[in-house]
Amino acid sequence: MARLKNDIDEMRSIKRKKGMADVLSEKGDVRAIRKPPQTKLRRTLKGHFGKVYAMHWAGDSQQLVSASQDGKLIIWNAMTTNKVQAIPLRSSWVMTCAFEQSEGNLVACGGLDNLCSIYALQPGAQTVRATKELAAHDGYLSCCRFVDKSHIATSSGDSTCIYWDVESGEVVTTFSGHGGDVMSLAVSPTDSNTLVSGSVDSTAKIWDIRTGTCVQTHSGHESDINSVAFFPDGRSFGSGSDDSTCRMFDMRSYGEVNSFGSEKILCGITSIAFSRSGRLLFAGYDDFNTYVWDTLSDGEAPAFQIPTPHENKVSCLGVNPSGEALCTGSWDTLLKVSHFNLEGVNSHNLSSQINFPSIFHRFGRNMKLRTKVNMKVSKRL
Repeated sequence: MARLKNDIDEMRSIKRKKGMADVLSEKGDVRAIRKPPQTKLRRTLKGHFGKVYAMHWAGDSQQLVSASQDGKLIIWNAMTTNKVQAIPLRSSWVMTCAFEQSEGNLVACGGLDNLCSIYALQPGAQTVRATKELAAHDGYLSCCRFVDKSHIATSSGDSTCIYWDVESGEVVTTFSGHGGDVMSLAVSPTDSNTLVSGSVDSTAKIWDIRTGTCVQTHSGHESDINSVAFFPDGRSFGSGSDDSTCRMFDMRSYGEVNSFGSEKILCGITSIAFSRSGRLLFAGYDDFNTYVWDTLSDGEAPAFQIPTPHENKVSCLGVNPSGEALCTGSWDTLLKVSHFNLEGVNSHNLSSQINFPSIFHRFGRNMKLRTKVNMKVSKRL
């Protein structure tokens, strides 16, 4: 038994010895990111009178919804800066919002009222009331995301996530297992049966919606995880934490494959998002800035910084589905939309530059060995 445990520890040590940059160096040159890319602030969305806490792009890559402590949801056309609709909320203490992606006719929000409120968009309507109020959480609503037009997932300060039927308003599945407030969740872009959640217990968990069980638990952060986001291929995910680092975990190898942090950046991270190709990881910080990390680098310094920072904490950010624009929201009441000309980043898929499965083959191979050892241990027990 002791020998088998030592084998497991040895496999873990081998896996952690080499970072992303080390593995990539064995694969040849990788196209460099221009420093900095042509990044321009294209739009500033003005209309909120309180701190902006959340934003989310629509599936059409033009509209987005934002939530503010002024007690309103605003639907924007980010290309024209026009306000499509303003929705007054019963509670101004809103913490999250979400746009339904397939048809774009539903938005959701929630916060300290412990409810997930669903609104059907009616452009031009004078008054809009929630069509559904989903009540089951015993704590504040920290994040909500539509899985499809009929289902939504929510995370809460009661340490759980819930999968809901929007039509009936009933709880379908409750996910329990975190040891503290769940601050963020994300739905896999390639498998709607898979969720990732991040918590103040410093762990991220992968959930199977069909069974309601946790299939993986990833650790490594030293403080609260405030944001999680799936890598575009759905096989990896990123996380942002109060420990001033972003981390990248691969689900196939069940381990951390990169960490992004700098000694010069000591504040917490509120939100993260990947570029469409996955080459870039955008992160919003408490110091009013948005830094961009190269996922193929050693993670010791950001690739570049978004110009024209906010005048207060960056509370939320998101890349639109087309991958052409980044929106950041802040406690300064503004949302800023930046456009990119990222040659070799969005125009060329990351997999065309480097074979990601081959990058993780080393980690995956060690995982297979570790699985075999674990099976042996189980049989012995």
